Amino acid sequence: MTLVLILIFTFLAMLVLLRASKLIELAQSLKEPHQVRYRTSRIQGSLLVAFMVLFLGAVFYFNFHYRNYMLGFGPHDAASEHGSDLDRILWITILITGVVFVLTHIALFWFAYQYREREGHEAKFISHDNRLELIWTITPAVVMTLLVFSGLDVWNKIMPDIKDKSELVQLEVTGFQFGWIIRYPGPDKEFGARNYRLISGTNPLGQDWKDSRNYDDLHVGKIVLPKGKQVRVKITARDVLHSFFLPHFRVKMDAVPGMPTYAIFTPKYTTEEYRQRLKGVPEYMVPADPENPDGPKKWETFNYELACAELCGVGHFSMRREVVVVEPDEYEAWLKKQKSYYLTNIKKEKAVPQPVDDFSAKMDKMLSEGKGAIKLEHVHFKTGSAELTHESWKELNTLAHTLKAHPGLKLEVSGHTDAQGNDAANLSLSQKRADAVVIYLKKSGIGQTILVAKGYGETQPIAPNDTPEGRAMNRRTEVKIIGE
Repeated sequence: MTLVLILIFTFLAMLVLLRASKLIELAQSLKEPHQVRYRTSRIQGSLLVAFMVLFLGAVFYFNFHYRNYMLGFGPHDAASEHGSDLDRILWITILITGVVFVLTHIALFWFAYQYREREGHEAKFISHDNRLELIWTITPAVVMTLLVFSGLDVWNKIMPDIKDKSELVQLEVTGFQFGWIIRYPGPDKEFGARNYRLISGTNPLGQDWKDSRNYDDLHVGKIVLPKGKQVRVKITARDVLHSFFLPHFRVKMDAVPGMPTYAIFTPKYTTEEYRQRLKGVPEYMVPADPENPDGPKKWETFNYELACAELCGVGHFSMRREVVVVEPDEYEAWLKKQKSYYLTNIKKEKAVPQPVDDFSAKMDKMLSEGKGAIKLEHVHFKTGSAELTHESWKELNTLAHTLKAHPGLKLEVSGHTDAQGNDAANLSLSQKRADAVVIYLKKSGIGQTILVAKGYGETQPIAPNDTPEGRAMNRRTEVKIIGE
């Protein structure tokens, strides 16, 4: 209330002074009209010069005073490897435009004073000057061209053509009013297909559960990234235009409905390392909560963030998400703890057959002895086809993980069928199923292991084909060592 009264009083005082000056000007104009105009021009010119000094002084003062809060200044170095290049372009642009900004304002206000109306001076009207027009056209064009070309060079570094995706960290971020859905690929390192027609309360991304690549995809509440690893973010939106903005990483890309975009960057500092950069800076040594002076300091509570840089609605503020950068081994440990969205929300994990507890032990025994074959108990296919069912992925992922620890092996993946149907058709089906398992394992990453797919059809039964139980046992997939 006190502030309101002060503002009202200030306004009224200025209004009184304005009216008084008008009365004085009117009274003097009745006596010496020319002298009054000269005097008014001198006062206005002087006030404009004073304003110019105060204005430019305030610009430099406040930029210096708040430098530790601004990105690219003070302790806020870019947290991504490409960010330093963007900051360099920013500094060059600020230097060029800043010089022009200062000089044009000095000229603007000084000319208002220097060429004021006064006795003995007459204004000149110049309609056109070719030389001046050329200078003001060519100079900005040359400067802008240089800035654009330097910017394109940085852009090509930010958006490279990635050929080797083996070490690439991938995630997908979908904006909606008002939040983000963050999806990581599972062990197969591939995103499953989506269809907007399938979006529902239990399927917020419209994932197509007919695509087995969706079964191991993860939905998480925050973005977790490994330091020093290249990250590719697939960006899209579910309703209106949003903007994927990671300010500390100098990453910003619009999220457009129906038109996926992407951003690529490499984190340079972990969250803890960035906090240490802020430690000791006066602005970040104060309590994070002013009402709790004994609580943690601002530097201790710092977190990277994902924000939406579009005004996408009244709930725009709630789109903030935490971004955590950790060491690569911490990232891998975090990733292993995450659970498939499909298994935990669509089909409960307990309903999915699990690989037997001694599967890894059987694998280790076979690998150590260099002989024998292992039946993949939980690898199944849809009836009459070579399409893996979702129950298969966990055992295959366990197998891929085991093979990574034993590089240089040569294994045969064999497919077998029962004796029902045509012999040639059974042989072809068994070969296709063996091929499907090999393809899945290779996508999951198996190092230098060599896999050979072999279909045997119905030629190697392990049980009589005259009972349903026997035929079920004969329909199997096996792996065995055939060389090193």
